[in-house]
Amino acid sequence: MVGKYKVVTLCGSTKFKEQYIETQKRLTLDGNIVISVGLFGHSGDDEVWTEGTKAMLDDMHLHKIDMADEIVVINVGGYIGESTRKEIAYAESKGITVHYLE
Repeated sequence: MVGKYKVVTLCGSTKFKEQYIETQKRLTLDGNIVISVGLFGHSGDDEVWTEGTKAMLDDMHLHKIDMADEIVVINVGGYIGESTRKEIAYAESKGITVHYLE
């Protein structure tokens, strides 16, 4: 925890861009430092799909998880994809608390 603020990293499919934005806003107003994704590949940020970029972003997201006190999984309709499952397992292996949007 950084000072009095909990650090929360958001995880989940980038197709849920609106839910990411809403969750980031709510958690910030609740007094948390929120770390999110930098690009929404499944919501139109085509740069994600250039050679090497997705692998870099996936690795970077693990470092964002390392910085967190907890993660919040954006699991709209209960959906959790393969990449998100790996992030959840990674967080759990580090002893980081996992919460789910739904």
